[in-house]
Amino acid sequence: MRSGARSNTALFRTRGTDEAHLPAVQDASRAASRVSRAQQDARRARGFAQPARTRPPPPRTVIVVAAPQKRFALNAARRLRQKAQFERLLRQGDRRVLEGYTFFVERRAAGKPRLGILISRRHAPAAVERNRIKRCIREAFRLEQENLGSLDVLVRPPYGPASADMVSRVRNLLARLKS
Repeated sequence: MRSGARSNTALFRTRGTDEAHLPAVQDASRAASRVSRAQQDARRARGFAQPARTRPPPPRTVIVVAAPQKRFALNAARRLRQKAQFERLLRQGDRRVLEGYTFFVERRAAGKPRLGILISRRHAPAAVERNRIKRCIREAFRLEQENLGSLDVLVRPPYGPASADMVSRVRNLLARLKS
């Protein structure tokens, strides 16, 4: 036997080959190893004797009718979104200043009213406050849009924080714009 054997298999090697002759006797703990086999499930029916379950009735056919356009929606079609639209209103739109708010207004031949909002850090340094001002203006426009006709409106609010009655004030100002 070699004294420098590194593993147990080195003890059972034959000379000149890498084959190992291991004893066929196994330990008692390995004899009871688990062999995979089909397991019975307690929830499943045992055998073919039980009848098949009845299926639920097929779902009823529902006819979907397209909903009419929301009256008070403020979707992408009701907003000024492109830089060219803002610049056109700033250059060619009628400028009206009412109670600190600056409105740039332009009538169109047809269509629904559209809204744009100009607000910067000079209006409110905190983004939370600027977003509150924009939400108030959008809400006022959303509620007043049916009375405006086909009008493009660009709103620049006064500097300072949003007041508690901002929605009603802007709504009244928008109503004055249509005339």
